[in-house]
Amino acid sequence: MRFLLFQWFNIILFILLVIAFFRFMRLLYRALKKYVGEDKSNPEVAAVRVSLAQRLKSLRMERNLTQEFVAESLNVSRQAVSKWENGTSDPNTSNLFALAKLYSISVEELLRGVGE
Repeated sequence: MRFLLFQWFNIILFILLVIAFFRFMRLLYRALKKYVGEDKSNPEVAAVRVSLAQRLKSLRMERNLTQEFVAESLNVSRQAVSKWENGTSDPNTSNLFALAKLYSISVEELLRGVGE
């Protein structure tokens, strides 16, 4: 009798552990999915990227500079400048400082209005 009771207890415990494991895996999957897909699905991130792109393009156009000139001045490709201006990618920190220097403004001025 004790042996049978012990077997049932082990079976129930095993089932509960399997259920808990699958719930944990589902929770982990959701968290990873949210973390990895955050950049694409978050409209605030997309809005900031677009406004930074618009700001970079408007500053270049105000100064009558070409993408080629900006790229040569920063020692990057023209495609990189194009990606910054269409919002596909963002310049790294050192390029933001270089852009601010090229446009004769501070980094704060360069980023003013971005994300608002």
